[in-house]
Amino acid sequence: MPHARAPGLGWDCHVHVFDAKAPVRPGHYVPAHRPLFEIEQLALRHGVGHLVLVQPSVYGTDNSVMLQALETAHARHRGVAVVDPTIADDDLDRMHAAGVRGVRFNLVSPAGHSGDVKSDLLRIAPRLRARGWHVQWYVCADELPQLVAWQAQTGLCFVLDHLAGLDASVSDTHPAWAAAEALACGGAWIKLSGWYRLGSSAPYPELWPQIRRAARLFGPHMVWGSDWPHTSFAANQMPTYETTLAPVRECLDAARFDSLLSKHAADLYR
Repeated sequence: MPHARAPGLGWDCHVHVFDAKAPVRPGHYVPAHRPLFEIEQLALRHGVGHLVLVQPSVYGTDNSVMLQALETAHARHRGVAVVDPTIADDDLDRMHAAGVRGVRFNLVSPAGHSGDVKSDLLRIAPRLRARGWHVQWYVCADELPQLVAWQAQTGLCFVLDHLAGLDASVSDTHPAWAAAEALACGGAWIKLSGWYRLGSSAPYPELWPQIRRAARLFGPHMVWGSDWPHTSFAANQMPTYETTLAPVRECLDAARFDSLLSKHAADLYR
């Protein structure tokens, strides 16, 4: 059942919108039509009125579908874009006005980042700092150590997608945990999301120890995302919205759960 939250106060910090008419990059998936109003209606039934639209990898650096959705929402939501480091300042400013507050590097998906990641990051970092934007990373746990140096070098806030890749197979002594702690100490945030991408299935009990340990490391620097519309699943097999919330409800007490869905996100995306 939906959580009895005050209408519209919650944040879902990882969703995607799709237009079936928009061209996609080859080699990955072909998305179904999933417009903004569909996730708005679903989320609002759970007290979630603010969304963070994350640019899907299949659209590459063409952020037009996401931007149109943000502009339609009149600053109610926020966005995370995928950009080429040569992007014009005017384009970044338009994105900022629409609600974009970060850029994403995807090192996991087949249609993810194809350039020199470090070079592209360092090239665009000054313009991200000037706008107060963060860098969102979709990486495997083994790649976390290299992010520690990049975060320190750029002075940017890093946000780690999908539990930072700390999946059910990552042992308690894996070097990724030390890297996650160093990132957290440097001001990074973590997204509690993407459970089915992490070697588990609902109700995701294998991930509960990982979530609890991440919560100890990152404290208030945590946000939650549903990962709607769950592109790994057929339309008739999509997880329910409540099952994406259930692991954090299980692992956090009520006060921390409510802060996760409201105050934390407002601090990151304001």
